[in-house]
Amino acid sequence: MAKPESPSTDGSAGSDPSDARAEKVSSPEKAAGSGKDTKATKVAKVAKTKPETSSSRSGNPAKAASAKSGRSGATTKISKREEKRVFDDPTAGPRFSVRAALSLLLVLAGIAWIAYYYLAVRADPATGAEPTGPGFMGDLADWNYLIGFAAFFLGLVLAAHPSTPLGRGRGVVVGMLFCFLFGLAWICTFYAVTANPDALPVFDDLGQKNLFVGIAAMGVGFVYATRWE
Repeated sequence: MAKPESPSTDGSAGSDPSDARAEKVSSPEKAAGSGKDTKATKVAKVAKTKPETSSSRSGNPAKAASAKSGRSGATTKISKREEKRVFDDPTAGPRFSVRAALSLLLVLAGIAWIAYYYLAVRADPATGAEPTGPGFMGDLADWNYLIGFAAFFLGLVLAAHPSTPLGRGRGVVVGMLFCFLFGLAWICTFYAVTANPDALPVFDDLGQKNLFVGIAAMGVGFVYATRWE
């Protein structure tokens, strides 16, 4: 005769022991999982509250505003440095500057001074005529060449600056080659007409001083060479 199953204490039918063991095994896993979730939640909460905590540490809106203005001031300084860098950039295009205008004026003034003295003031040694024009230029005689060439070369030296078209980029190469070739050509021309110096104007008055003109021109070329990158 079959023995009736005894009801369980909780009123349910008898359960399998393996189910009980599985439930016991899964319980720690659930607990561990819940623990992990709890830790992740705490980390997320801390990450969310950190910016607020750091911002609240200052506690003074005036300090925050001053820090912001300081950052804007640094940005303004950087922008000014950038503008200066662009202005001195060798690859930048030509732009007007006082130095460029002054250098051009000196070059033209030097050429005009020499030309005016030779054509309008200088005494012609062939005819023996007295010098004409302004008296002070007649009294200076050949010193007028020194004044004219000094102004000419000084203008070229001033042009060897990044604020002028000849002081940056390809302008440096142009200025350097011009001065070297001008000085070399002047010296070669002087030696070519040494036998008959009266054949060329200016050369006939300067004589051996033409060598100084050529050497000075090549010296100015070295000024441009130092700025060639």
